[in-house]
Amino acid sequence: MNKQTALFITCILLVISSSCSKRLSGVNWNFLDKNKLDVQQVDFEYFSGKAKINYKDDELDIKAKANIRIKKDSVIWIAFSSVGIQGARCLISKDSITIINMVKKEYYVFNYDSLSKQFNFDVNYDAIQAAALGNLLVNRTRTDEVVKDESFYILKQQSGSVSLHNYVNPKTMKIERVEMLEKPSKNSAVIRYYDFQMVGSHAFPFSEIISLFYKGKSGTLNTVIELEYNKAEIEDKELKFPFNVPKKYERK
Repeated sequence: MNKQTALFITCILLVISSSCSKRLSGVNWNFLDKNKLDVQQVDFEYFSGKAKINYKDDELDIKAKANIRIKKDSVIWIAFSSVGIQGARCLISKDSITIINMVKKEYYVFNYDSLSKQFNFDVNYDAIQAAALGNLLVNRTRTDEVVKDESFYILKQQSGSVSLHNYVNPKTMKIERVEMLEKPSKNSAVIRYYDFQMVGSHAFPFSEIISLFYKGKSGTLNTVIELEYNKAEIEDKELKFPFNVPKKYERK
Protein backbone atom coordinates (compact mmCIF):
# COMPACT_ATOMS: atom_id res chain seq x y z
CA MET A 1 0.00 0.00 0.00
CA ASN A 2 1.52 3.34 -1.05
CA LYS A 3 1.39 6.56 0.96
CA GLN A 4 -1.38 8.00 -1.22
CA THR A 5 -3.67 5.05 -0.48
CA ALA A 6 -2.68 5.06 3.19
CA LEU A 7 -3.55 8.73 3.53
CA PHE A 8 -6.90 8.21 1.81
CA ILE A 9 -7.84 5.29 4.07
CA THR A 10 -6.72 7.26 7.11
CA CYS A 11 -8.90 10.21 6.12
CA ILE A 12 -11.94 7.98 5.69
CA LEU A 13 -11.47 5.89 8.80
CA LEU A 14 -10.36 8.70 11.08
CA VAL A 15 -13.92 9.99 11.15
CA ILE A 16 -15.45 6.64 12.03
CA SER A 17 -15.82 7.36 15.75
CA SER A 18 -16.21 10.33 18.08
CA SER A 19 -15.60 10.98 21.76
CA CYS A 20 -17.38 12.97 24.41
CA SER A 21 -17.02 14.61 27.79
CA LYS A 22 -19.00 12.58 30.36
CA ARG A 23 -19.10 8.93 31.34
CA LEU A 24 -22.24 6.88 30.73
CA SER A 25 -24.29 7.17 33.87
CA GLY A 26 -27.84 7.60 35.04
CA VAL A 27 -29.26 6.20 31.79
CA ASN A 28 -31.98 3.58 31.82
CA TRP A 29 -31.07 1.13 29.02
CA ASN A 30 -33.84 -1.38 28.23
CA PHE A 31 -33.70 -4.68 26.38
CA LEU A 32 -35.75 -4.56 23.19
CA ASP A 33 -37.37 -7.30 21.14
CA LYS A 34 -34.83 -8.47 18.58
CA ASN A 35 -37.41 -8.07 15.80
CA LYS A 36 -37.74 -4.40 16.70
CA LEU A 37 -34.03 -3.69 16.91
CA ASP A 38 -33.69 0.04 17.54
CA VAL A 39 -30.02 0.90 16.93
CA GLN A 40 -29.29 4.22 18.64
CA GLN A 41 -28.37 6.84 16.03
CA VAL A 42 -26.76 10.23 16.63
CA ASP A 43 -28.20 13.48 15.30
CA PHE A 44 -26.27 16.76 15.15
CA GLU A 45 -25.73 19.98 13.21
CA TYR A 46 -21.99 20.59 13.69
CA PHE A 47 -19.30 18.36 15.20
CA SER A 48 -15.68 19.11 16.14
CA GLY A 49 -13.00 16.93 17.69
CA LYS A 50 -9.30 16.30 18.22
CA ALA A 51 -7.70 12.87 18.06
CA LYS A 52 -4.45 10.95 18.06
CA ILE A 53 -4.00 8.33 15.37
CA ASN A 54 -1.58 5.43 14.92
CA TYR A 55 -1.45 3.92 11.44
CA LYS A 56 0.56 0.78 10.66
CA ASP A 57 0.77 -1.49 7.61
CA ASP A 58 3.49 -3.56 5.94
CA GLU A 59 5.37 -0.42 4.84
CA LEU A 60 4.36 2.49 7.05
CA ASP A 61 4.19 3.29 10.75
CA ILE A 62 2.63 6.74 11.19
CA LYS A 63 1.67 8.68 14.30
CA ALA A 64 -0.22 11.94 13.90
CA LYS A 65 -2.74 14.31 15.41
CA ALA A 66 -5.90 15.44 13.69
CA ASN A 67 -8.53 18.15 14.01
CA ILE A 68 -11.95 17.15 12.66
CA ARG A 69 -14.99 19.25 11.80
CA ILE A 70 -18.29 18.09 10.33
CA LYS A 71 -21.36 19.91 9.05
CA LYS A 72 -24.33 17.57 8.85
CA ASP A 73 -25.13 16.32 5.32
CA SER A 74 -22.57 18.70 3.84
CA VAL A 75 -18.85 18.42 4.56
CA ILE A 76 -16.18 16.68 6.65
CA TRP A 77 -12.90 18.55 7.18
CA ILE A 78 -9.70 17.01 8.61
CA ALA A 79 -6.34 18.68 9.32
CA PHE A 80 -3.36 16.41 10.08
CA SER A 81 -0.21 17.45 11.93
CA SER A 82 2.91 15.74 13.19
CA VAL A 83 5.38 17.28 15.66
CA GLY A 84 3.73 20.66 15.19
CA ILE A 85 3.96 20.55 11.38
CA GLN A 86 0.79 20.81 9.27
CA GLY A 87 1.17 17.81 6.97
CA ALA A 88 -2.13 17.34 5.15
CA ARG A 89 -5.74 18.41 4.87
CA CYS A 90 -8.73 16.43 3.68
CA LEU A 91 -12.14 17.70 2.53
CA ILE A 92 -14.93 15.16 2.11
CA SER A 93 -17.92 16.68 0.30
CA LYS A 94 -21.13 15.31 -1.19
CA ASP A 95 -19.49 14.65 -4.57
CA SER A 96 -15.77 14.06 -3.98
CA ILE A 97 -12.83 13.71 -1.60
CA THR A 98 -9.82 16.06 -1.90
CA ILE A 99 -6.53 15.56 -0.05
CA ILE A 100 -3.74 18.16 0.08
CA ASN A 101 -0.17 17.09 0.92
CA MET A 102 1.37 20.35 2.17
CA VAL A 103 4.83 18.86 2.54
CA LYS A 104 5.11 17.66 -1.07
CA LYS A 105 2.93 20.47 -2.47
CA GLU A 106 0.57 18.09 -4.26
CA TYR A 107 -3.07 17.06 -4.04
CA TYR A 108 -5.44 14.22 -4.92
CA VAL A 109 -9.10 14.20 -5.92
CA PHE A 110 -11.26 11.07 -5.64
CA ASN A 111 -14.82 10.65 -6.91
CA TYR A 112 -17.22 8.22 -5.29
CA ASP A 113 -17.95 6.16 -8.42
CA SER A 114 -14.30 5.20 -8.90
CA LEU A 115 -13.86 4.55 -5.17
CA SER A 116 -16.94 2.32 -5.09
CA LYS A 117 -15.52 0.24 -7.94
CA GLN A 118 -12.09 0.07 -6.32
CA PHE A 119 -13.35 -1.11 -2.92
CA ASN A 120 -16.40 -3.06 -4.19
CA PHE A 121 -18.53 -1.13 -1.71
CA ASP A 122 -20.94 1.78 -2.14
CA VAL A 123 -18.68 4.61 -0.97
CA ASN A 124 -20.63 7.85 -0.57
CA TYR A 125 -20.81 10.84 1.71
CA ASP A 126 -23.79 9.56 3.68
CA ALA A 127 -22.00 6.30 4.53
CA ILE A 128 -18.87 8.17 5.64
CA GLN A 129 -20.87 10.59 7.78
CA ALA A 130 -22.77 7.71 9.37
CA ALA A 131 -19.47 6.01 10.17
CA ALA A 132 -18.20 9.24 11.71
CA LEU A 133 -20.86 8.97 14.38
CA GLY A 134 -20.90 5.21 14.92
CA ASN A 135 -24.22 4.98 13.07
CA LEU A 136 -25.24 2.28 10.58
CA LEU A 137 -23.22 2.41 7.35
CA VAL A 138 -26.10 0.94 5.34
CA ASN A 139 -29.76 1.86 5.71
CA ARG A 140 -32.11 -0.76 7.12
CA THR A 141 -34.10 -2.87 4.63
CA ARG A 142 -36.68 -5.64 4.89
CA THR A 143 -34.05 -8.18 3.84
CA ASP A 144 -31.87 -7.47 6.90
CA GLU A 145 -31.56 -10.35 9.33
CA VAL A 146 -31.36 -10.00 13.11
CA VAL A 147 -30.05 -12.76 15.35
CA LYS A 148 -28.92 -12.80 18.97
CA ASP A 149 -25.94 -14.52 20.54
CA GLU A 150 -24.90 -14.54 24.20
CA SER A 151 -23.69 -10.94 24.15
CA PHE A 152 -25.07 -9.04 21.15
CA TYR A 153 -27.86 -8.51 18.71
CA ILE A 154 -26.29 -9.07 15.28
CA LEU A 155 -27.76 -7.07 12.42
CA LYS A 156 -26.76 -8.73 9.13
CA GLN A 157 -26.84 -6.55 6.02
CA GLN A 158 -25.71 -6.71 2.39
CA SER A 159 -24.37 -3.94 0.14
CA GLY A 160 -23.43 -5.25 -3.28
CA SER A 161 -20.81 -7.95 -2.79
CA VAL A 162 -20.03 -6.77 0.76
CA SER A 163 -21.69 -8.38 3.76
CA LEU A 164 -21.88 -6.42 7.01
CA HIS A 165 -22.45 -7.75 10.53
CA ASN A 166 -23.26 -5.05 13.09
CA TYR A 167 -22.85 -6.16 16.72
CA VAL A 168 -25.27 -4.16 18.88
CA ASN A 169 -25.07 -4.08 22.67
CA PRO A 170 -28.57 -5.09 23.93
CA LYS A 171 -28.31 -2.74 26.94
CA THR A 172 -27.18 0.43 25.14
CA MET A 173 -28.39 -0.36 21.60
CA LYS A 174 -25.06 1.05 20.33
CA ILE A 175 -22.88 -0.65 17.72
CA GLU A 176 -19.70 -2.01 19.33
CA ARG A 177 -18.27 -3.94 16.39
CA VAL A 178 -18.71 -3.99 12.61
CA GLU A 179 -17.41 -6.83 10.44
CA MET A 180 -17.26 -6.36 6.66
CA LEU A 181 -16.41 -9.01 4.07
CA GLU A 182 -16.09 -8.54 0.30
CA LYS A 183 -16.92 -12.04 -0.86
CA PRO A 184 -15.18 -12.32 -4.27
CA SER A 185 -11.82 -10.99 -3.02
CA LYS A 186 -12.15 -12.11 0.62
CA ASN A 187 -10.92 -8.66 1.64
CA SER A 188 -12.31 -7.74 5.05
CA ALA A 189 -12.41 -5.08 7.75
CA VAL A 190 -13.25 -5.13 11.45
CA ILE A 191 -14.07 -1.98 13.45
CA ARG A 192 -14.14 -2.22 17.24
CA TYR A 193 -15.53 0.61 19.37
CA TYR A 194 -14.47 1.09 23.01
CA ASP A 195 -14.88 3.38 26.01
CA PHE A 196 -18.35 4.80 25.34
CA GLN A 197 -18.98 8.20 26.90
CA MET A 198 -21.69 10.82 26.68
CA VAL A 199 -21.80 14.14 24.88
CA GLY A 200 -25.12 15.79 25.44
CA SER A 201 -27.71 13.03 25.10
CA HIS A 202 -25.61 10.91 22.73
CA ALA A 203 -23.13 8.09 23.42
CA PHE A 204 -19.89 7.93 21.43
CA PRO A 205 -16.91 5.57 21.37
CA PHE A 206 -13.87 7.31 22.83
CA SER A 207 -11.42 4.82 21.29
CA GLU A 208 -11.42 2.33 18.46
CA ILE A 209 -9.29 -0.11 16.52
CA ILE A 210 -9.74 -0.69 12.79
CA SER A 211 -8.20 -3.77 11.16
CA LEU A 212 -8.10 -4.20 7.38
CA PHE A 213 -7.18 -7.49 5.70
CA TYR A 214 -6.60 -7.40 1.94
CA LYS A 215 -4.69 -9.26 -0.76
CA GLY A 216 -1.39 -7.88 -2.02
CA LYS A 217 1.38 -9.12 -4.27
CA SER A 218 3.10 -10.79 -1.31
CA GLY A 219 -0.06 -12.34 0.10
CA THR A 220 -2.63 -11.20 2.63
CA LEU A 221 -1.72 -7.85 4.20
CA ASN A 222 -2.96 -6.24 7.40
CA THR A 223 -3.45 -2.56 8.17
CA VAL A 224 -4.24 -1.45 11.72
CA ILE A 225 -5.48 2.01 12.69
CA GLU A 226 -5.86 3.02 16.33
CA LEU A 227 -7.80 6.14 17.28
CA GLU A 228 -8.00 7.96 20.58
CA TYR A 229 -9.97 11.17 21.00
CA ASN A 230 -9.11 13.74 23.65
CA LYS A 231 -11.78 16.30 22.73
CA ALA A 232 -15.12 16.26 20.94
CA GLU A 233 -18.20 18.43 20.89
CA ILE A 234 -21.56 18.62 19.19
CA GLU A 235 -21.63 22.31 18.31
CA ASP A 236 -24.51 24.77 18.19
CA LYS A 237 -22.48 27.49 16.53
CA GLU A 238 -21.50 27.50 12.86
CA LEU A 239 -18.00 26.16 12.14
CA LYS A 240 -15.57 27.21 9.41
CA PHE A 241 -13.94 24.79 6.97
CA PRO A 242 -10.84 26.53 5.53
CA PHE A 243 -9.67 24.63 2.47
CA ASN A 244 -7.80 25.96 -0.55
CA VAL A 245 -5.56 24.21 -3.09
CA PRO A 246 -2.70 26.56 -4.07
CA LYS A 247 -2.30 26.97 -7.83
CA LYS A 248 1.33 25.83 -7.69
CA TYR A 249 0.39 22.46 -6.16
CA GLU A 250 0.50 19.50 -8.58
CA ARG A 251 -2.51 17.21 -8.96
CA LYS A 252 -1.60 13.53 -8.69
